[in-house]
Amino acid sequence: MATVSEQSVQDALAQVADPGSGAALPELARVSGLVIKDGNVGFSLEVDPARGPALEALRKAAEDAVLRLDGVTSATAVLTAHRAGGSDGGGQSPQRAAPPQQQGRMPARRELPGIKSIIAVASGKGGVGKSTVATNLALALAGRGLAVGLLDADVYGPSLPRMMGIDRKPESRDGKTLIPLENHNIKCMSIGFLVAEDTPTIWRGPMVMSALEQMLRDVEWGALDVLVVDMPPGTGDAQLTMAQRVPLAGAVIVSTPQDIALLDARKGLNMFRRVDVPVLGIVENMSYFLCPSCGERSEIFGHGGARQEAEKLGVPFLGEVPLHLDIRTAGDGGTPIVAADPTGPHAEAFAAIAERVAETLAGPAQRKAAPSIVFE
Repeated sequence: MATVSEQSVQDALAQVADPGSGAALPELARVSGLVIKDGNVGFSLEVDPARGPALEALRKAAEDAVLRLDGVTSATAVLTAHRAGGSDGGGQSPQRAAPPQQQGRMPARRELPGIKSIIAVASGKGGVGKSTVATNLALALAGRGLAVGLLDADVYGPSLPRMMGIDRKPESRDGKTLIPLENHNIKCMSIGFLVAEDTPTIWRGPMVMSALEQMLRDVEWGALDVLVVDMPPGTGDAQLTMAQRVPLAGAVIVSTPQDIALLDARKGLNMFRRVDVPVLGIVENMSYFLCPSCGERSEIFGHGGARQEAEKLGVPFLGEVPLHLDIRTAGDGGTPIVAADPTGPHAEAFAAIAERVAETLAGPAQRKAAPSIVFE
């Protein structure tokens, strides 16, 4: 296989023309964040924010041009806003600065047409089974007759393709929006559909935020009762993008019973409170271990910590899910336990959590006006 160089990618992009205006790519965008790994190429196109929506065809043309290079197996481009503040070193003219009262102000949350409620499934740290909870919660909500979508917002470690048993790429009708892939009666979108499973995503914050915006707004979700968002662990760019750009109906916090996990879960919960997103409740995952041979119960991580934390913080406790081999093997096999054994005890645990979440969403409106956040 031929070796792909940065120069060959830059040369290919320099020859790309915008299908709409015919202008050369260097006149409209600045290439940044170029990463090449084992034939997989990723980069961002920094453009004028006012022209961003009209340059989707340029983004696609850039991907296609790079994909035609010898040795390239995948190409991923994202549009990012080129900020004002003088010359960028790429030959573009500086943009006029925003008025002082607008500088530093976060953009308002914009509705996603056709989607009634968006909920985030989050955790303060990795390894607590958040994706397992998100996928099974989505399936349990669908089991209640709701139209459900599932967005994998973990750009660095997408797990939705494996857990939902989807190994194909999404298609587009118009070259601008993607059609979500569907399995188990759930509409799904993940960056994992667009890159190879073993390909690392080495992106800086602006690229992550742009990718999330595209997976939210440039996807034909259609009419949904609930969009479940599987968040990455922690309280970084992805979490802030979701909390500030879309009207979240609430967040579900996932933790395990031990103190260190609860400490991180508390941080995640407080982050959502700081940005005025309601916390729907806490789920205690891996609450206890059930021996698959004898059925004996062992509380290897302790037990009840999440319930106590929920009471202390004044939020609902949504339920507990055991640590069991069947849950793990079902998820790894692409058929989450709620779909693999819908009448079993583990599916019932997720169904109870889904019932509490659905009741909350059906109650008084959870959505609040976006806060006016100004950095001083």
